Amino acid sequence: MAVDTQTAARTTWQIDPKHTTVGFAVKHMVFATAKGRFAGVSGTIVLDEANPAQSSVQVEVDAASVDTREQQRDGHLRSPDFFHVEQYPTITFTSTRVEPTSANTARVYGDLTIRGVTRPVVLDATLLGRGKNPWGQEVAGFEVRGKVNRKEFGLNWNAALETGGFLVGDEVNLEIDVEAVHQQ
Repeated sequence: MAVDTQTAARTTWQIDPKHTTVGFAVKHMVFATAKGRFAGVSGTIVLDEANPAQSSVQVEVDAASVDTREQQRDGHLRSPDFFHVEQYPTITFTSTRVEPTSANTARVYGDLTIRGVTRPVVLDATLLGRGKNPWGQEVAGFEVRGKVNRKEFGLNWNAALETGGFLVGDEVNLEIDVEAVHQQ
């Protein structure tokens, strides 16, 4: 991420759940796209200004907070067919390596855990900017994108369509927009 000589070498940022969206998109019926989000998110970002490769991210998502704007589908997603939220209430991501790709972008490698299954994933992160909010807090905005195969995490439920294909696609696009507050 960008080097700013005006700040300390390592800064800690708390994810602001009110201004952060953990979203996803998956193919529905082969030709349409269903989108959703998780409302419950928390986490910490540590930026190393002098050595961006030493930066890190830790995120926790409340699996039961899944929202696709369709109550019946949300209930199914919370069930043992998908997230099984009673047994696995949280989804976590812990970075293992950060690879800067430009002054404001990085590839973030890490371990994503869903339903008790941990798999390595790679996310593309962009630092969109920093500034002071009206209450005097320094905030930073990030855009994060990635893809995962849901079946790698045991999310195997599906239904065959009579026209061919399946109801739910295997590839899930992650669309995460983060606002984080600098911690003094």
